[in-house]
Amino acid sequence: MLLDYFEGKKVLDRYGIRSIESKYVESSEDAVKFAGEGKLVLKLISEKQLHKSKAGLVKLDLSDHESIVKAYKELEAKGRALHPYRIIAQKMVRGGVEIIIGGNEDPQFGKMVLLGLGGIYVEAFKDFALRLCPITSQDALDMIDQLKSRKVVTYDGEATVRIRDLLVRTSKLLYENRDIKELDLNPVVVRSDGYDVVDIRILK
Repeated sequence: MLLDYFEGKKVLDRYGIRSIESKYVESSEDAVKFAGEGKLVLKLISEKQLHKSKAGLVKLDLSDHESIVKAYKELEAKGRALHPYRIIAQKMVRGGVEIIIGGNEDPQFGKMVLLGLGGIYVEAFKDFALRLCPITSQDALDMIDQLKSRKVVTYDGEATVRIRDLLVRTSKLLYENRDIKELDLNPVVVRSDGYDVVDIRILK
């Protein structure tokens, strides 16, 4: 069973894992109101299409009434073929590096946690590290060091600390919740002043 986005958000909240401000919107005007003075992302969520970006179900950098209304209507039209669906609005994240933190259950060894370069680069570079849960802070640092892209991912010392903390927290989440079979946080945007989990996928 795939958890609803906000059910997944609650799971992350319990472990102190920060996710981007989000809301299901029922109309274009609802999306405009949520955006306020900032920039917005709109996404169509449906179990019939998990690869949102490839399918054109993500609308980025929406900053005015006209662009938000147009994007919402385009997603609404695509949603007719993907029913049931929801449209989610998220605050736009600026800057940073995208990573993926994930996990699954190996039939032989148990829960595993994964770290890699995120966003569109996951499949392209296949640059990731895996460890058996639960992990220590040193295990997390070793995972970071294992990445070919470690200099990109850890562009400053604070980024290393944040990723280490996220890995340890995610490992604990996976280890303590035996009913979770898969977890995919991609992308997680790591910035100089913090981080935000943008997409959440949890399968029980």
